Formats: sequence, structure tokens, C-alpha cells
Amino acid sequence: MDAPQAVIFDVDGTLLSTGGAGGRSWGRASLRLYGQEADITEFTDTGMTDPQVGTEVFRHVHERDPSPDELAELISSYLWFLPDEISASEGYKVLPGARETLERLNAHDVPVGIVTGAMEAGSHAKLGRGQLNGLLQFGGFGSDSPDRTEITLKAIARGAHLLGRELRPEQCYIVGDTPKDVQAAHAAGAIAVGVASHKYTREQLAESEPEHLLDALTEPLPGLP
Repeated sequence: MDAPQAVIFDVDGTLLSTGGAGGRSWGRASLRLYGQEADITEFTDTGMTDPQVGTEVFRHVHERDPSPDELAELISSYLWFLPDEISASEGYKVLPGARETLERLNAHDVPVGIVTGAMEAGSHAKLGRGQLNGLLQFGGFGSDSPDRTEITLKAIARGAHLLGRELRPEQCYIVGDTPKDVQAAHAAGAIAVGVASHKYTREQLAESEPEHLLDALTEPLPGLP
């Protein structure tokens, strides 16, 4: 295959780990609004989008689905706490090879974006502590849609707008650390690159059948510098 025309990365677990800052922020938001702290590790899964996580938090407390206004209020409260939690997180880290990969792609003028289930404000807060925002040019976010496939397509569309030319899904690498990332890439028609950099092993990721599979971003992306 020809070299990809753009590389689009997941954030949490692929480029960085917040050391649990997101989960703590959801817990504080639930406590602030409902008087009950929620532990998202009990009822959510890695790779879920923020709107999906917020819905599960609300269901956990109220045993019903939130209205759009109730979900918006919860997400807003979560985003209020998130920057402080990220700043204070002792476990925050940019994952091995992530910065170097982004810098190398930028140096070779490869368009680089993100596709993340995080709200746009939340993703910039997460990337900001690691000083990665300046290495990324476009993205799709949980604030665009609760659905990862739609987020992926939005990121590709924004990449095309930035480049001023057509950018087809099959011309893009989608790089992520969970089966949900791989599934969304395939559903969007893009090329999936699985990275066993966080909670899923290489063998677990292989079951979702990515076109390429890496142990970490310390390895080069296939066909790229």
C-alpha cells in the first residue's frame, strides 16, 4: 500500500496516561451534583466516549437514563474538575515513543490528528500538561458525537479541510490502544494500527484484527519515517 496521507491518534492509553485523573473527576462531579461519588472503574470500559461514560455515571446513581440537559450538566461538572486533577496527578505520563513519533511525523510534514472519546476541552487539558497540543493539527472529539465511528469520520473530514483536498478514510492510519479504536477505524473504512501500550495485550488487540500491530510507539509506524 501507499504511505498514509494522515495519521490520527487516540489520546488516552495511546499518547498518554492521566494516572486516573479522568475517573477522579467523574467521581467528584457525581459527588458535587448528586451527593454520591461514583467509581467509573466499576461500570465503564476502556475506550468509551465521555458522553457514554457520563450516561453510565448517571445511570449508576439514578437507575435511569439522563435527559440531554442532565447529561450536559454532569459533563460540564466533570470538565470543571478535570484540569486540576490532571495537574495534580502523580501518575500522569506521556507514553513511551509518543512524543518522538509526533515530532518525527511533523518533521516529515505528515498530517497528524487525534480521534478521542474525550470532550474537546478535556482532550486539550490532557494533552496540554504533556505539551503535545502543538504537535497535533486537527481532531475528532467526544463533543462531536458519542459514537467513535462518527468521531473518526469527523476527524478525517477536518483533516481534509485543513489540507484543502480530499482525504479518504482508506488513506488514513487510525492509531489506538483498544479494540474499540480498531473497530471504529474499520467501521469508518480506515486503516487500524493497534498499539499494546496500555491495558490491552498484543494478543487481545490482535483479536480485533488491526491491519498493523505494535507493542509501543517506540516502534516505527509501517511505511512512515
